[in-house]
Amino acid sequence: MDVCLVIKKRLEELGFEQRDLAAAAAVTESYISQLLTRKKLPPAPGRTDIYEKMGKFLRLPAGELSKLADHERKEQLKRTLGDAPPPLFREVREVVLRKCAPGKEKQFRVIFEKQPFGEVERIVIQKLLDVAKKVAKEELESEKWVRQVARITGRSYEEIRVSILEFLDTDALNLSVENCVTFLDPLIESWDFDLATFDMEIVLNGRLAPGDPTKFEFVEREPGHAEEERGLKEFLRDTSLSRGATEEEIEFLKRLRIKGKRPTALYYYRELQNLRDPLNFRSLMTRTPQAKIQGDSQSEDSVPPTHKYQRANGIREHLQLEGGKIATRHWEGKSSRGKKQKAKS
Repeated sequence: MDVCLVIKKRLEELGFEQRDLAAAAAVTESYISQLLTRKKLPPAPGRTDIYEKMGKFLRLPAGELSKLADHERKEQLKRTLGDAPPPLFREVREVVLRKCAPGKEKQFRVIFEKQPFGEVERIVIQKLLDVAKKVAKEELESEKWVRQVARITGRSYEEIRVSILEFLDTDALNLSVENCVTFLDPLIESWDFDLATFDMEIVLNGRLAPGDPTKFEFVEREPGHAEEERGLKEFLRDTSLSRGATEEEIEFLKRLRIKGKRPTALYYYRELQNLRDPLNFRSLMTRTPQAKIQGDSQSEDSVPPTHKYQRANGIREHLQLEGGKIATRHWEGKSSRGKKQKAKS
C-alpha cells in the first residue's frame, strides 16, 4: 500500500474531502489532488512537515505516512537510476547566469553551453540550491516570511507553502523553472566562482535573508588553519600598524575570534601592543634579577618575544630594587650628616 491509497482510504473512512486535508496541511487543494492522482511524487520525509500535519488530521500512527513515502521514493529512484542527466531548462540557466558576478557572465555562459550540465554548472547549481534551501527550510514555519515571499511573487500564502515543500524536495537534476523563479531568483543576489581554486561566494537578498555572504572553499588546508578576518588583512596591509610584527605575533592574532563581531584593523593593532607590553605578563623565570640581566648573551633578534617580555619584567624589577637601595642610602647619608652638624653646634 502506498501514500496515495492510505490517504484516500482515511478520507473516505472519516468522511472528509480533499479540501479539508489541504486546509489542515496548509497547502492548496490542487497540490493534494496531484498527490492523490500520482501526478506528483510524495515529497521526501526529511524535507517537509506535510506528513506530520496530514497524519494528525487523518488520525494515523505517527510516522506511518513518512515511512510509506520513503519506500515509494526509493522504488522510484531504482526505476530511474542510470538515466543521463538532462540539461537545465533555458530559463533556469538564464536566471543563474544573470546572478553571476559582474564581468563573468560571458565566461561562464561559454562553459555552460560547451558542456550542458557539466561539472562546473552542476557545482554552481548545487551550491545555489543548498543555500536557498537552507533559508526556505528555516523560514517554513514563519508565516510572516512566507507571506512576504507571496507578496513579492504575486501568489497566495497556500501556494507559496506548496512551492516551498516542492522546492525543498527538488535537486539539481530536477530543478524546475517554477523553483527557480519562486526561490532562486528572489533569494540569490549574486554568486562568484573561482575556476582556479573552485571557491564560491554567494550573496543573498538582504530583504529576505539578511546576513553575511556564504563562502564555499575546495582548497586543502593545514589542520587548525582559520580564515583571516577582513580586519586582520587590512592590519597586515597597513605597514604603519603592523610594522615589525613577528610570525609568532601574527599567528597569535590569526587565532583571535569574537563571536558575532568583525574586528577592525585598529583592534589588531591594539592587541599587538598589549602582546608586547611586559606589564601584561607575569615572569615565569626563577633566576635572580641580576642573573636575568647578565646571564644571557643572545642577540635581541634571536630571543623569542615571550622571553623578551620575561626579561623586561626582570629588568623592571631589578631597576625598582636598585632604585630602592639608592633611595635608602641617600636618606641614610642625609640623616648622618644632620647628626654631625648637630654635634658640632
